[in-house]
Amino acid sequence: MGRFWSILFLAVPVLGVGCFVCAAMSRSWPLYNHWFPRDISEHGHVIDDLFTFILLLTGLIFVATSLTLVYFLWKYDARQNAEPVKYTHGSHVLEVVWSILPAATLLFIAIYQMDAWAAAKMRRPMLPGPDGRLETEDDIARPPLAAVTGRQFEWRIAYAGADGVVGTRDDIFTVNDLHVPLGEEIVLEILSEDVLHSLFLPNVRLKQDLVPGMRQYVWFRPLETGTYDIVCAELCGWGHYKMKGRLTVLPRDQFDRWLAQKWAEQELSTYTAERGE
Repeated sequence: MGRFWSILFLAVPVLGVGCFVCAAMSRSWPLYNHWFPRDISEHGHVIDDLFTFILLLTGLIFVATSLTLVYFLWKYDARQNAEPVKYTHGSHVLEVVWSILPAATLLFIAIYQMDAWAAAKMRRPMLPGPDGRLETEDDIARPPLAAVTGRQFEWRIAYAGADGVVGTRDDIFTVNDLHVPLGEEIVLEILSEDVLHSLFLPNVRLKQDLVPGMRQYVWFRPLETGTYDIVCAELCGWGHYKMKGRLTVLPRDQFDRWLAQKWAEQELSTYTAERGE
């Protein structure tokens, strides 16, 4: 009976690895590409490659560990092994080895992902300074296209108006509706009005926690038009499930027309309110 359980235990890594292989093999498989939605950004492949690498590395460790357990279950089955039990107080060498190997693996992953982290979190897009050239000392940070504020339970979005600065009197406001121009480096200023939220744009591989009182910046470059999801990836209260929005990517001319239309609607609404109509 002991060997039966060892064979049953072997099914766990076999089925697990089989599912991963099916998911990566071909578009004809039902599990193909089920990890993420389609990547529409210029740099999203960096996140995908990092995810795949860590998955393969941890998968190999999982398989090796599972096969080792199966081997011991099979070899030392009590019904098949009449040899008396031998007790040991442990091995300092083995303890050192299995402490160093996981630490070295984690350190390797930490170093390996540094470039992906820097590209996504540290290297904010820049604009050329007075000398008209990028990557010189007078470069300036690209200003945000819009400010996205998370609050229970919606995304409030303020676009820079004619002055090109977010947070001034001519801002254009929407709720749960973020439009961006195609093929341009988009910088967003993100904030939280109340509790912890997490801005998650799956199709551009962007996710960032919003901390109350902290002003942060995120960026991406969309390469495909269409409408995609904006979700909150942090449990932020009873209405967390309905904190959804839309990311719409448009060619620049259509984006400009949409922004002008929103400005006109906002001005008309303000005028009507002031007149008490």
